[in-house]
Parts: sequence; C-alpha cells; structure tokens
Amino acid sequence: MAHAIPTLRADLPGAGRFQAVDVLRGTAIALMIAFHIGFDLVYFGVLRVDIYHDPFWVGARMFIVTLFLLTMGASLYLATCRGVRWPRFWRRVGFIAAGAGAVSIATWLVFPRSWIFFGVLHFIALASALALPFRRLYWSNLVLGVALVVLGVWAAHPFFDQPGLNWIGLVTRKPLTEDYVPLLPWFGVVLIGLWLGRVVYGRSALPAWAAGQRTGRLARTLAFAGRHGLLIYLVHQPILFGILWALLRPL
Repeated sequence: MAHAIPTLRADLPGAGRFQAVDVLRGTAIALMIAFHIGFDLVYFGVLRVDIYHDPFWVGARMFIVTLFLLTMGASLYLATCRGVRWPRFWRRVGFIAAGAGAVSIATWLVFPRSWIFFGVLHFIALASALALPFRRLYWSNLVLGVALVVLGVWAAHPFFDQPGLNWIGLVTRKPLTEDYVPLLPWFGVVLIGLWLGRVVYGRSALPAWAAGQRTGRLARTLAFAGRHGLLIYLVHQPILFGILWALLRPL
C-alpha cells in the first residue's frame, strides 16, 4: 500500500507566504487518496489489476512518494533555516513516529503476512533527524542526493536481504510488506528537496507562485490539506476501507 505523508511544515514567522509548499503537499495527499481508493477496490475484488506490478500503479506510487519527500526536504529547509526549534521539532518527529507505530500495528492486524515495518512514516521519522546536518548545505545536497538515488536504484547485495537490514535498502528482492520506503534511495530525494527549498526560498525576492500569492479556491483547499497531512494520512484509509466494506459486504 503506497502510503505517504507530509512532514515538517514551515514554522517560521510569516510562513503563510510559503503556501506553495503546502499546495504541493496537498496535491500529493489528493493523489494518495485516489491511489488508496484503487488499492481498496482491488482488495475487495471490484477492480482487477495487479497493483503491485502494473507499470501505471507502480509509477503512480513512486511519483506520489517522490512528491511527498521533495516537499519534506523543502519544508525542512524552511523550518530550520533560521535555527531549529528543538522542542517543536522533536515533538513533531515524535508524533510521526507514533503514527508509524500505529500503522505497523493496524497493518499487522489486517495484513499479518505483509504488515508495514518500515513504510513512509517510519522513513520520515528517521530521515527528519538524519537530514538536519545537511540543512546548511547547498549544491552539495543536489550532488549527494542524486548519488544516493542512483546508488539505491542500481546497487543491491544479498547482505541487505536480512530482515534487520531491510530498512536500509540495497536489497536484491523487495520484502513482503504493504509499504516499503527504505533509506536508499529515498533519503537522496529528501536531500534534493532541501536543495530545492534553498534554491527557491533562499532568494530575497520570491516569484509570486513560490510565495503563495494569487491562489484560488482549489489552491487554498490543497494548502489546507497540506497543513493537516498527518491527520488526513492517519484517518483517511480506515474511513475509505470502512465505507467500502459497508457498501460491498454481502447482505
């Protein structure tokens, strides 16, 4: 199941001017919900497609996760470029880690053979901490990010097939799990997002689209979803699953 969740948003004075990041994150949320509707329809036998191997669905998942993690990197830059508010930062990471634990428990109950042990929430909680030392870098983040993506996509070794090391990536075969977002290659995407955040928002004068100006109703709606992504992530799938179960169960 291709889970994805936004993370740290820009907690800066006047952060509303960075609405474009929330809009992108809200767009990813909308796409995630659409993907999960398809997943649930496959689960209930309404839609017959190999969602785990069909190029369209695999590509859609990769696009959604990439969009989330790019905005995560940009948001991390915005939230820390003037200094880290440590209590707020660790509180946010703690909430995400708690959500990751809830997802693991819930999926173990529903999918005991393929429960989520290191999905997108687990990744984001870890990557948020790991990315902090990189927040002051600039072009180095782009170079290192691309290198990590290439390494994670092309390199593999049986050593990393051990269950305790699957979270790193570099596996020769994907573990049996509904959502798998390993450190490699995805940490490279976060670093690229850090670079993008500095490229766009490190300017003294921002273009209107980057500053979040001239936004219509759709953009405001997406931005609202982007600002409340953690809650939407945690509740949307149980709600969708419950509605479909109620509609499709035998009478």
